[in-house]
Amino acid sequence: MVAETTSTNPTTATSTGTTTWKIDAGHSLAEFGVKHLMVSTTKGRFTDVAGTITVDEIDVTKSSVEVTIGVASVNTFDENRDNHLKSPDFFDVEQFPTITFKSTKVEKKSGDRLDVTGDLTIHGVTRPVTLEAEFNGRGASPWGSEVIAYSAETSISRKDFGLGWNVALEAGGVVVGDKVKITIEAEAVKQ
Repeated sequence: MVAETTSTNPTTATSTGTTTWKIDAGHSLAEFGVKHLMVSTTKGRFTDVAGTITVDEIDVTKSSVEVTIGVASVNTFDENRDNHLKSPDFFDVEQFPTITFKSTKVEKKSGDRLDVTGDLTIHGVTRPVTLEAEFNGRGASPWGSEVIAYSAETSISRKDFGLGWNVALEAGGVVVGDKVKITIEAEAVKQ
């Protein structure tokens, strides 16, 4: 989740060539999708998203990102399901109130695409994941702030993060699939 620029314009970069951007929670979210009853996909989102993106304006591979998500902000548009997700069966928000991601490596791909590898911590378990990210652009808001935006996606096994609750179905299969697709939309404001 870093930007590639073709210029080291001093009006956009600091003397070290880096800029710092604060994720705008009002214009960012993390969504997930998981199979339900083996046939449909249930989606949800977290709206409490905070973090910092540090962009190396000269060498994008030296950029970094750190994100914290408040698990209590989970919203699947079903209050009973949300309460179950917050319970010890799943996220256990009392014991593990946040999900975090801290990048460890950024690789430039074609165009505005990047692979951002980092440590994802969910439910007290940390695993490396790679986000396929895309820089969506940079611009100015009507209020004078400079913003950047990114999209990113990845898939994880929820069991790898200790989220193993399930119920077997009579006809075979389980209520909740293991593979979770994660999609992130992030807008950040220059600091």
